[in-house]
Amino acid sequence: MKLPLAAMGLLAIVSNVSCRDSGSKAISHKEDYQQAYHYAFPMIAAYKAMYQFNIDKTSPQYRGPFNQVMSDSRVSTPKDTAVVTPNSDTPYSMLQADLRAEPIVFCVPDVEKDRYYSVQLTDMYTFNYGYVGSRTTGNNGGCYMVTGPDWKGVTPPGISGVFNSETQFSLLIYRTQLFNPADIVKVKKIQADYTAQPLSAYLHQPPPPAPSAIDFPKFTEEAFHTEFPKLLNFLLQFCPEVPEETAMRIQFATIGIAAGKPFEFDKLPEAQKAEMSLALKEGYAALPAPNGPIYLVMRLYWPKRPPPSILPPGEGTWKPPAVLVAQ
Repeated sequence: MKLPLAAMGLLAIVSNVSCRDSGSKAISHKEDYQQAYHYAFPMIAAYKAMYQFNIDKTSPQYRGPFNQVMSDSRVSTPKDTAVVTPNSDTPYSMLQADLRAEPIVFCVPDVEKDRYYSVQLTDMYTFNYGYVGSRTTGNNGGCYMVTGPDWKGVTPPGISGVFNSETQFSLLIYRTQLFNPADIVKVKKIQADYTAQPLSAYLHQPPPPAPSAIDFPKFTEEAFHTEFPKLLNFLLQFCPEVPEETAMRIQFATIGIAAGKPFEFDKLPEAQKAEMSLALKEGYAALPAPNGPIYLVMRLYWPKRPPPSILPPGEGTWKPPAVLVAQ
């Protein structure tokens, strides 16, 4: 993961709460807690959607298992609360890709030229690392491959483009334009032609060994409060460290934030609990609000390495997403 431009000012290195200055006076790290909270917030929101869509079968938001395209042949309503403000004129399809064992190949059909469609690729940081669709690759059909952070291999024939996710899980969000209520029949036909399969199935080869089963923690709203370090530590197991974050990961470890490490808020000293609680309260209040100027605290920083070259010659250039600013 790379530091986002929009949130660069929020992500200072966190220090150990027990550190003391030369005069042995305790140092407050309330601001550091807030900054760590802002760092984690988009990842927690993404996990909430994953848990409700793909893990908790009792959830009214449940869509289906990993590595399968699931489509809603309807427009969104106020009852759809797993994500913020979904579109009402683009019925959604979604694919939660588990990339631990091998890449996923997803294919899209030809879509008529006057109909907008898109496939948005996001990682566990909520960074948008790629797009397929009308405004990038065009409305011609094709197959694309999504690889995880540890995959090393050769792109097979028939693949129009390759996208690399820096995390081991990745959410693909499909949007298909609906012109009017009667048009839903055509939308359903397009959605039925959105397919996905593991690379081994695409190549008609035996699959690799299955990855270990995961004990996914139950999501509760406390994850946005005092439980955020505990959930962040769980999520970081699937987010391999990148060079740009080495120093930050080391500093995070000094306050108990590290991949797979237990974190128990209840076991913290009382003074540390109070400081952290106040920091989270103020940190939550400082997050973007829908009733004023907002910028999304997301991973919108374009990678330093070259972006994927998937556009046919003569059809424009790939441009990084701009920092989103809205009123």
